[in-house]
Amino acid sequence: METTLRGVGVSHGVAIGEVRHMGTAVLEPPAKQIPAEQAQQEQGRARQAVEAVAADLMARGATAGGEAQAVLEAQAMMAQDPELMADVDRRISDGSTAERGIYDAFASYRELLANAGEYLAGRVADLDDVRNRIVARLLGVPMPGLPDSDEPYVLVARDLAPADTALLDPALVLGFVTVEGGPTSHSAILARALGVPAVVALANAGELAEGTLVAVDGGSGEIFVDPSDEKKALLEAQAAERKAALAASTGPGATSDGHKVPLLANVGGPADVPAAVEAGAEGVGLFRTEFLFLDDSAKAPSEEKQVEAYRQVLEAFPEGRVVVRVLDAGADKPLDFLTPADEPNPALGVRGLRSLLDHPDVLRTQLTALAKAVEGLSVQLEVMAPMVADRADAKAFADACRAAGLRAKFGAMVEIPSAALRARSVLQEVEFLSLGTNDLAQYTFAADRQVGAVSRLQDPWQPALLDLVALSAEAARAEGKSCGVCGEAAADPLLACVLTGLGVTSLSMSAASIPYVRSALASYTLAQCERAAAAARATDSAEEARKAAEAVLSGA
Repeated sequence: METTLRGVGVSHGVAIGEVRHMGTAVLEPPAKQIPAEQAQQEQGRARQAVEAVAADLMARGATAGGEAQAVLEAQAMMAQDPELMADVDRRISDGSTAERGIYDAFASYRELLANAGEYLAGRVADLDDVRNRIVARLLGVPMPGLPDSDEPYVLVARDLAPADTALLDPALVLGFVTVEGGPTSHSAILARALGVPAVVALANAGELAEGTLVAVDGGSGEIFVDPSDEKKALLEAQAAERKAALAASTGPGATSDGHKVPLLANVGGPADVPAAVEAGAEGVGLFRTEFLFLDDSAKAPSEEKQVEAYRQVLEAFPEGRVVVRVLDAGADKPLDFLTPADEPNPALGVRGLRSLLDHPDVLRTQLTALAKAVEGLSVQLEVMAPMVADRADAKAFADACRAAGLRAKFGAMVEIPSAALRARSVLQEVEFLSLGTNDLAQYTFAADRQVGAVSRLQDPWQPALLDLVALSAEAARAEGKSCGVCGEAAADPLLACVLTGLGVTSLSMSAASIPYVRSALASYTLAQCERAAAAARATDSAEEARKAAEAVLSGA
């Protein structure tokens, strides 16, 4: 009998196939004591396993490229954390085996993060995956990972570690469903980049029996269990219709009455550029430069290395825009040379622009590298700072750009509610705003963007978040400046129409989402988008906001 479950849809498309569950390693090794004379040998075993797992993660990252590479390199750094390894050594000195020392040290760190409620608690799934891989290697058992199957399937897991998501084969993994996660979790972001339909935060996903036939709608978040032939036919017809509409929609982003809305791509480095170009991106709306800095957390990359990487991306869009975000370090992206080690709550501490202003040499080198990279190119370079709180922050960044001789537009990311509330003040110092809706939602609702239990508050349809977007867009319009959205909210075709109605002037998203958004915008006039935006803001919940917008745009 057909039943319907509902989670959070995070990656568009429909997948129909049988359930296969993610395999896990033996998590808890036996507790036994070793004689003191074996401690040094066991410490060596532990370090060898850690280095092997870190190397494997780095290799996976190099294979995957782009955003996945940055995520996996961060995981490799997590595996080699000096404080964790010191704890492992201490436990082995006290009589633990290598595998038990690893298990207990990681468990202690995990508990500390989870109980402290820190931003890093959102990386617990990543930490568990690193631990499982190291312990599996020491025990000689299979690594956690994707199931063996010759036939395509729908993957079900508690959560998907970046190491697994990054290397999914879309020809084999039709879609995936997870118990944990949220709309801005690593799994969700990478699923969109891969173009794999995905639903997260489905609490009872683990109860789906192996081999059960399911239909996954990554747009609505619905899971149809044992769908009828009629339901399968309907979903397949809708998917075919959507595919035809996507193929027919080409060219620059615009509403049906010609209001232009440039559609840009979010990229993590040169490896992401080909997909963006193929999708018809009009430029880059968010160039995350962190990938360069994650190679070696002990020191910043050289100016020469930065120039080379930036120029590769800039050259790909000779007539377009490339918006570069300077290094956004701290919180879940700690760097030894930049990030304080003893902050009680890194998400509310020295991160983003704050870190760079504390280390002006790092900011100066990056801005100088950008100035050199753009020399002789016709691309429109725009450079923005993350985590801008007020006008003083915006001025400090603009002053640094000018001091570095950078010929570009200077902008500020709106990720902190204060920047949205005082957007006109911020715009006295910079030339554009870019809304990072992921962090803006996190700080507006005090809801960690990686924690599935608070995913409803991370929903970008929340009316309070739409209010902050509207405030920012209105301020930019009043100042005659631009206001884009580069957070994952822009990847939702329906929400993209609402954002356009709120006055947003450009949208940036993963390359795989661009055709969906282009097609949706081309279906409605600007006036319809404005009415949908007003209807959404007049509601009191994310669900009501989406339904209100749908009603307006469907003509109901």
